[in-house]
Amino acid sequence: MKALILYSTRDGQTREIAARIAQTLVPQQLCDVQDLAETRQIDWSQYDRVLIGASIRYGHFDAALMKFIAQHLQALQQRASGFFSVNLTARKADKRTPQTNAYTRKFLEQSPWQPDCCAVFAGALRYPRYRWFDRVMIQLIMRMTGGETDTSKEVEYTDWSAVSAFAHEFAQLPGKSL
Repeated sequence: MKALILYSTRDGQTREIAARIAQTLVPQQLCDVQDLAETRQIDWSQYDRVLIGASIRYGHFDAALMKFIAQHLQALQQRASGFFSVNLTARKADKRTPQTNAYTRKFLEQSPWQPDCCAVFAGALRYPRYRWFDRVMIQLIMRMTGGETDTSKEVEYTDWSAVSAFAHEFAQLPGKSL
């Protein structure tokens, strides 16, 4: 059996984290990594576990995340599962857990799916890659929250050792009988 790793990304950092998790899991666990926005049909019989990663932009996950969960709730509940969120708020040490990260906590409170393990990772700040509006808005948010405001910079806040540790936690989840 394999692990299905799905991600919802805005600027690519969640995709990079999903890929690193898959890389960490192989060779013990075969993985398929797919963009949630491009996923149409899933042959759930191939997978004994599923991991979903999603990024935050302006305080919200992409609407496709909740739609996917609603459509595939039974399949998600039948498998060992995990969730990780990616946001710039998690660049602060006291905002890096599901309990202390407001976005992740709210998601878990509202979601009918309750994953077996959950993590929060800081994303990346990619000012030069943003459209003008996003660059200005993110700069304003960063100014208000004490973050980097130099729009010529790219800053990666992701703690890759925490990503690897979470991958191992996910791999150790006991399977569920299908």
